[in-house]
Amino acid sequence: MVKSRRVHVLLILVVLSFLLIHFLPCSNNAHMEEKPSPVHILILSSWRSGSSFTGQIFSQHPSVFYLMEPAWHVWVKMYQNSAKVLHMAVRDLVRSVFLCDMSVFDAYMSSQKKKSDLFQWETSRALCSPPACDSFSRSDIITAGNCKTICGKYPFSKVEEACKTYSHVAIKEVRFFDLKVLYPLLTDPSLNLKIIHLVRDPRAVFRSRENTMADLKRDSNIVVGSQRTQGKMGPYNTMQVICKSHVEIYKAGSQATPSFLKDRYLLVRYEDIVRDPLAKAAQMYRFAELHFTPELQKWVHNITHGKGHGAQAFDIGSRDALRVSQAWRKTLPFQKIEKVQNVCKDAMDLLGYRLIQSEEEQKNMLLDLLFAQN
Repeated sequence: MVKSRRVHVLLILVVLSFLLIHFLPCSNNAHMEEKPSPVHILILSSWRSGSSFTGQIFSQHPSVFYLMEPAWHVWVKMYQNSAKVLHMAVRDLVRSVFLCDMSVFDAYMSSQKKKSDLFQWETSRALCSPPACDSFSRSDIITAGNCKTICGKYPFSKVEEACKTYSHVAIKEVRFFDLKVLYPLLTDPSLNLKIIHLVRDPRAVFRSRENTMADLKRDSNIVVGSQRTQGKMGPYNTMQVICKSHVEIYKAGSQATPSFLKDRYLLVRYEDIVRDPLAKAAQMYRFAELHFTPELQKWVHNITHGKGHGAQAFDIGSRDALRVSQAWRKTLPFQKIEKVQNVCKDAMDLLGYRLIQSEEEQKNMLLDLLFAQN
């Protein structure tokens, strides 16, 4: 009788051991497969380079949690410092956002902060849909205007709550001037970082900056120092620093690539995006491991093939994107073109932008452009 019980107990232990060995690991593996590591995307650019539009290509994707220029808060709070000094604080903030740790904003915002205190929060579809706002669906294409009107009342805690529900976290940032500053993030095992380096023809950037000079004054002072922003050469001094940074970032990302940058750096020219929006959006989505849905394809086509002229500098609305991107050719005098080319020659050569040698050549190129558009 005792022997029979012992055999019975042993059989039960054998069965339990079998179940533990063969089923629990499978459950754990299945759980890990259901929730892969998030993908982190940094759209690295400079002011007036089409980065807000490019950011929206990611923001409108239903799998992406997006923030536009969160480092704005660092620069506003610590404006007395240079861009180089602020690099580390900006990098730390960006890392925390990628990890959905929004407590990093405590150092730069009021203790009574709301979601609507976050810079340009309404440009983030993720902050305009559940769980950050209940008025829209996560699959909706949401305009900033509609979001700002309806979704501003939610608490700041919703930012972190929303972030943790997405497979991709994307940040658009214009406050990095050296790719090497980002190396610690690229080698951080807690991050899966991919960098999209967005550039634009410096002559187009210069013309756009002229239209928004007052809005960019504080940022320009941080970039080059208040003394060097003064006088006729002030705008060109700023352009020189911006162009030099693009050269250094491109070289670090593509020509002297460390092993940890392999397949994690992508150069994109804004002119190429507006020339063939669907193809370039598809390329960026593949790079970021995102599916290009039919709804997004339709949105990208419509927003780049409208009749608008891009009159509102920071507004992302439907426009004739190709025509707007080339408007500098008609409105920028050759004297200014020549100065921009002088301070940005290295960047233009490296990034494939053709120099204009004379007023006559400018007129001929403009005629060719008008002919092509008509």
